[in-house]
Amino acid sequence: MTGVLIGFAIIGAVIAAGYVVGRIGLLGPHSQFVLSRLVFFVLTPCLLFTTIAKADVHVLFSTMLLVSLLTAAVIAVLTWIVVKLVLRRSVAQTTVVALAAGYVNANNIGLPVAVYVLGAATWVVPIILLQLIILAPIALTILDTATSSGGGIRRRILGPVSNPLIIASLLGLVVAITGVRIPTPVLQPFELVGAATVPLVLIGFGMSLHGSAPLRDPSIRTDVIVASAIKLFAMPALAFVLARYVFDVSDQHVFVLTVLAGLPTAQNVFNYAQRYDAAVPVARDVVLVTTIGAVPVLVLVAALLHP
Repeated sequence: MTGVLIGFAIIGAVIAAGYVVGRIGLLGPHSQFVLSRLVFFVLTPCLLFTTIAKADVHVLFSTMLLVSLLTAAVIAVLTWIVVKLVLRRSVAQTTVVALAAGYVNANNIGLPVAVYVLGAATWVVPIILLQLIILAPIALTILDTATSSGGGIRRRILGPVSNPLIIASLLGLVVAITGVRIPTPVLQPFELVGAATVPLVLIGFGMSLHGSAPLRDPSIRTDVIVASAIKLFAMPALAFVLARYVFDVSDQHVFVLTVLAGLPTAQNVFNYAQRYDAAVPVARDVVLVTTIGAVPVLVLVAALLHP
């Protein structure tokens, strides 16, 4: 359980630094816009490519990945139905809220938790691949289509395909599947640039918190509460039920899958929302609420299920 607290302390410290940067106006009035575009078009593609290129693709066919995929799919569909049909939000906002409810922080918090709680960083790799190769491309394709204006059918079809995150993920997957050995001098620049992704995403998120408070805006409060509740409670509960009673995996795997599903919403969701100018305040508030709320949830899961 100490690992959970350590993971959150790490991310909290960097977010706090970003808040200070935003509060004192250190980077100027357009810093959030510039930073978000740098992260989206340059840094994150490098991180995705190097992460997937070096991953073991056999994890894509594991039972654990199937449980995680079903969990994320059910949560996303459930959230989509509630937000779109009941709350009657736009397609773009519905997509962001659904993504916020089912897209976990597998990198910034997942890796420390995997190391300190689960015992090995490799436990989180299937989730990273699942989100980068399946969930993110689907969500980004919908956002590309829903937020595009003009350009005709050609732009709507080719726009998602030209997305830098999707391109980087697919290229990394090709390298991993084919086993191509990329020379170290060629790969290292990508690793160096990609290493800046996590801290800058966290700093950008911290900057966005200046002058804002979660759940303060009544127009988005319902969306934030719905997404946060589903993420914090419904997702780990569903993962536990599927792992224990449907797939009947070992106690260790039940524990791992429940912990991973209980991770908070990823900062990438905020970055995607910012990039497409869709439900940015909702994404920001859900990330903050779930990041705080996930601490007691993960501690409780560790206390109850640790084998």
